[in-house]
Amino acid sequence: MVFINAAVPLGMMAWDAANHNLGANPIEFATRTTGVLTLVFLLLSLAVTPLRRMFSQSWMVKLRRMLGVYAFFYGTLHLLTYVWFDKFFNVKAVFQDTLKRPFITFGMASFIMMAPLAITSTNNMVKRLGGKRWNRLHKLAYLCGIAGVIHYYALVKADTRYPIIFACVLAILLGYRLLGKNAPQFGGRASRSKGPGTVLGIDRGA
Repeated sequence: MVFINAAVPLGMMAWDAANHNLGANPIEFATRTTGVLTLVFLLLSLAVTPLRRMFSQSWMVKLRRMLGVYAFFYGTLHLLTYVWFDKFFNVKAVFQDTLKRPFITFGMASFIMMAPLAITSTNNMVKRLGGKRWNRLHKLAYLCGIAGVIHYYALVKADTRYPIIFACVLAILLGYRLLGKNAPQFGGRASRSKGPGTVLGIDRGA
């Protein structure tokens, strides 16, 4: 159910594109939409651990990897729309844009940090890296979220309500982890779980 519903936004965009219903600026619409979806799924993946612990629903851990990979998937589409339709695969122009425009710098940094998380999101990579090293690597997801929110905030020029909402949600999710680390009882019974974990598939400390 989660897998299908996570793909629904892409299906809706494809349908609107086929019917020429993406507005006056289809490229901007696709770029903004895929960017927002990237943040949505990244925050959803970060929300799994607090929800699982608060409601003692261990089965929810199975959703985190899928949500994280979907975040990377929409992030890839977001980057592709920019590189393809805005820069026409001009690598030099993309590099110069990344250095000159701060919001692109933060967005590119977030995507680059997400890439190794997606690559190492398989069970085989857990075994190869070991649980502790994998867990440390996947803490990059926190930085991905921070850089992604800054990217969104720096992008919009007038209406900053949505970036601020994303920032508040991220602050709550990261604050929960900080409180859980300093006061283990805050994380609830599930926080003492010994199973491996990460934002894109691991459980411990994610």
